[in-house]
Order: sequence, then C-alpha cells, then structure tokens
Amino acid sequence: MKLAVCINHVPDTAAKINVASGSLTIDKTGVAFGINPYDEFAVEECLRLKEKNGGEVIAVSLGGDAHKESLRKAFAMGVDKAVLLKDDTLRDSFAVARALADYLKEISPDAVFFGRQSVDGDDAAVGSMVAEMLGLPSISAVVKLEITGTKVIAEREIEGGREKVASSLPAVFTAQKGLNEPRYPALKGIMAAKSKPIEEKIPAAAQSKVLVVSMKKPVSKSAGKITVMDASAVSKLVQLLHDEAKVI
Repeated sequence: MKLAVCINHVPDTAAKINVASGSLTIDKTGVAFGINPYDEFAVEECLRLKEKNGGEVIAVSLGGDAHKESLRKAFAMGVDKAVLLKDDTLRDSFAVARALADYLKEISPDAVFFGRQSVDGDDAAVGSMVAEMLGLPSISAVVKLEITGTKVIAEREIEGGREKVASSLPAVFTAQKGLNEPRYPALKGIMAAKSKPIEEKIPAAAQSKVLVVSMKKPVSKSAGKITVMDASAVSKLVQLLHDEAKVI
C-alpha cells in the first residue's frame, strides 16, 4: 500500500505573532515553527496502516528549506520517504493544492492524508481541493477509519455528532483530533532522520485565486468597568451597554 501524507510547517500555537512590515505576512523573527498539529494525526494514521498492511509512507510538504524540519520530524516518526516541493512564494489554498495534486498524480498513492486544517491559514480547504483536482473521493474530519482491501468505512465529526460513510480506494482523507494518538519519535529515529535524504522538486507556478491585501492584529480590548453591586447597578449597566458598548 502506497500512502502519501501532506504536511505543513507552521508557527507554534503558543507563539506570539506580529505582522511584518508591508502588512502582507507575519513577522517570523523569534517565532518557533514545527509540523502542523493536525498533520501529526495524519502521519500517525499512515504509519498504522503501513504496520497493518505493509507498503510505504511518503511525506510531502510545499515550501522553503525551513519545511525540512517538519519533514525530518515525519522521518523520525517513521515515514519512508520525504519530498519537498520547493517554493518560497506566497500561495493561497488553491495554488498550494495545485502543486500537491500535480505531484500526487505522478506517484499515484492508494490513499492521501492531510490534517483537518493547517493552524496558520485555518481554512480547512487544501485536502478537499486536492481530492477534486485528482478526481478522488474525499472524507474530511475523520475520527475513525477502517480500510479492508480497497473498501473504506470512516466516521467523521459533524455538528452535534458523527457520521459514518463508506467509500473505496484510492481516496483522500483529512484527519481530525481523536483519530489516534501520535507517537513520540524514539531517539534512534531522531538520530537517523538527520541523515536521511529529502528529495527536492520544483513545482510549476500556479495562479492564486485569493490575494492578501493587508494583515492586522485584532484591536486590543479596552479595560473593563466595575459598577456598584446593589439595585442601582441595574440602570447603570443598561446605560453602559446602550451608550458605550452599543449592544442594546
């Protein structure tokens, strides 16, 4: 079974983010980056499927040299091959999906995995776009997956519950938290990952459909007010909600 998992290199979720000069991207100075948390569930699911059915797991990432750090994390977890689609240009979700789909079409995997969303762009669109470009069925927000031969039974998280669906391979899946518990790389895997080769390919340029015109941080919250805690506070609170907060 040939399994492909697409991973992104994103800012740490605890990092303090500032907007760079020009207001088109973030300031990366002093910001720690790593593998997208949702993508770790995708990597783990591929490794479990390989352990059960045999085959190979190929990790793919689109970006600059910094993305090699996350690809080496995938190596340390146990993937067999890592590929960097090297491109430092700013791409929207469509242009990212186009590059990934072009490469995946070349290698024809039995299944393609993504994290449910990337915590930087947060649009949860790339996996489904890739499936559409490849003409493959897509199951998103997967929390349980069973593959027998080419038959697929999956449970996906929906508003207020879960939905069970059936499909067949090849297919594209996006992994939701709860699908599994990603393994911690062993020291042996970490050391071996440092010397494993990462294949580099130059993807074709793709026209973005969405352009960032500006970025800005949210307006800081104003200081709160405390009113007296007696019957007179009711009318005062109503006045403040009407005149200052303008919510009534």
